[in-house]
Amino acid sequence: MELYRIIKKALITEKTTIARDEANKYCFAVDRRANKIEIGVAVEKLFKVKVIDVAVMNVPGKKKRIGRIVGEKPTWKKAVVTLAPGSRIEIFEGV
Repeated sequence: MELYRIIKKALITEKTTIARDEANKYCFAVDRRANKIEIGVAVEKLFKVKVIDVAVMNVPGKKKRIGRIVGEKPTWKKAVVTLAPGSRIEIFEGV
């Protein structure tokens, strides 16, 4: 799988910002078919950093309702990547 298809987007919330500052952990929305090894390699090559650990979780889609119509948000996969001490991803800085 191509590197740019594995990492879909960076997740920037209050919780992920605190994790980044305190524990050097970064969160990404990733392709559902990707495994931990592929995610770690993609982050290392795309951002030129050293990855120590990768944790993944499947986030189930929620049911949403608009009037009488009931729909469902898609299920997606989240990855929490821990970097080596001293490594930083520059696109997250200043956010």
